[in-house]
Amino acid sequence: MEIVGVRRAAAAAVIPRETLCALRLGVDPKYSDQMVRGAVSLPHGLGKTVRVAVFCKGDKQNEAKEAGADYVGAEDLIAQIKGGWLEFDAAVAAPDVMALVGQVGRILGPRGLMPNAKTGTVTFDVAKAVRELKAGRVDFKVDKAGVLHAPLGKVSFGSEKILGNLKAFLDAVNRLKPSSAKGQYLVSMAVTTTMGAGFKVDMSQLKKFIEG
Repeated sequence: MEIVGVRRAAAAAVIPRETLCALRLGVDPKYSDQMVRGAVSLPHGLGKTVRVAVFCKGDKQNEAKEAGADYVGAEDLIAQIKGGWLEFDAAVAAPDVMALVGQVGRILGPRGLMPNAKTGTVTFDVAKAVRELKAGRVDFKVDKAGVLHAPLGKVSFGSEKILGNLKAFLDAVNRLKPSSAKGQYLVSMAVTTTMGAGFKVDMSQLKKFIEG
């Protein structure tokens, strides 16, 4: 896995850079049974502050605030979003307010901010969801080309932490392999940094890394 070391050495810059990976899967997302979507809590986090908004009512609002949520509300948050406010990086919603959240689905969806039960962000346990997001949980979803994109943390983390995050991500992806997917599942992978060039990963080495 020399790729991480190469990227770290090549990524010296004035601004902090993030390590990113793009993983192409042997699936066809146009078929619903081959859609790969999930979430993973990275063991070393992302090294950045994640602003979390929680849509909920009643006692759940106190639970969300105590867990560290940055913004908590229901109708008031919906009104702000309709007015153009989007100062958060992730969102959680209690199931009983999803009808409200649906009003701004066309705004949140394209930005990857729409709460989703499959990734654990639609839940009555809002406190747990907030803590996981704050700790560096990453949601991922295969795009139309069959590629998953995921951040692995800041370049300044060093190879050991970045590789630890990569291992957790790959393990999560492997657990979600669709039974209908035929042939090679992990087809190719590239690693890059913010504003940097990408480097292809040797898939035979990646296989050894996963198995090791």
